[in-house]
Order: sequence, then C-alpha cells, then structure tokens
Amino acid sequence: MTTEMPRGARFLGPSLLLAVVICLAMPPLGRAADDSPPEMFREAVALFFEAKPNESARTFDKLVVAVPAAEPQLWQRGLALYYAERYADGRRQFEVHRTVNPADVENAAWHFLCVARLEGRKAAREALLPVGRDARVPMQEILDLYADRCDPDAVLTAASRGDGEDRRNQLCYAHLYLGLYFEALDDAARARDHIGKAAGPFAMDHYMGRVAVMHARLRGWDAGPAAGSP
Repeated sequence: MTTEMPRGARFLGPSLLLAVVICLAMPPLGRAADDSPPEMFREAVALFFEAKPNESARTFDKLVVAVPAAEPQLWQRGLALYYAERYADGRRQFEVHRTVNPADVENAAWHFLCVARLEGRKAAREALLPVGRDARVPMQEILDLYADRCDPDAVLTAASRGDGEDRRNQLCYAHLYLGLYFEALDDAARARDHIGKAAGPFAMDHYMGRVAVMHARLRGWDAGPAAGSP
C-alpha cells in the first residue's frame, strides 16, 4: 500500500496521520499501557505477521472501537480481515480507506479480492473501485488485470523493466498480486507459484513483501526457488 515505509525498510509503525490519530486517544494515567491504541496497533500487526489473521483482525476491531476516527486509515486491518475470511468486513474497510487514499491501486485490488470471495469475479470486476493516478510500477497493469483489460504477462513485462533493487521490488509486487489474483480464481497452482516468487527470490523487507511471506506460511507453501526468470 502507498503508506508503507521507504523501499527496503521494515515496517514498524503506522502512517504519520494514523499515528497522530491514535496518539490523540492515548489512555489517561492509570490505564494499562498494553490497552493503549498504539500498542493495540502494534499487537495487531505482529499477530498478522505471525500468520494469526483471526487474532489480528479482532485486535484491529478493538482499536476501531477505541479510536473510531482511525478506521479509514487502517488498510492493515483490511488485509487481516481478508485472511480471516471476513470478506464483507474487508470490503467495507477498503471502501472506507478509499475516502482517505483514493489513488491506491492496491486498495482497489484488495477490495476486488474480498468481493470475488463473496460474489465471484464478475461481481468483483463490476464493483472495482475507481482509482486515481498511482505511478508505481506495475500498478497500472495490476489494475488492468483485475479489471480484465490485460493478461498476467503484461504485469510481468512492466515489472521486469529496470534493474537492481527497483526491478526486484516491482517483481515482488507483481508476483504478490498475480498470486492473489489466481487464488481468487481458485487456481491454486499458479497462485502458489507467484506467491512463492514474491516471498522467495523477489522478497522485499517491507510491509507488502512481508505479506507475501505470511501468505505462503499461512497456506503452507514454500517460497520459490532462487531468482531466475520473472
């Protein structure tokens, strides 16, 4: 998502705006520190990456109850809801997040994934959220794939341009969203192949890169082989 830390950095906390919102709701003196909104956020994220999406989603729920104003910022909650198979709640979370982040292809993609699980791919395509300009590569191609305007090869072609860390990062995103797409189509073989590449040879140490690793762990899949072709 577009609120992650810079490329290659490990995500350790919320976006600046979310941090401001939850800090405004810090507990008064005498309340247990582990009940504070920042600690609930950290716990929810930690549980998510421990491949415990149900527990993560419930902790995010508690955070939303404690700080309702934070809900639109919590795209991380949407991911937990997806993996907890609470697809209707996930759909709503991504719709709410769009009100504060309307130019994020990833938000539209996760919304698509939730709707596809609820109502099928045709309904998900028809309900695809409108997105402003997201200049990151290969986000336009990912959006076009989910909208049925291009094929998976177009995503990989776009992501393969460039070299070094930029190319690796692009391919991490490409394989993650291809894997998620094929999982929505119930194509387990291709889903596993792409997630394995996002979690293995093209792994990145940022939030979405770690999502790929968590996905593989949750499904019981090994990461892909050493880096080679896209």
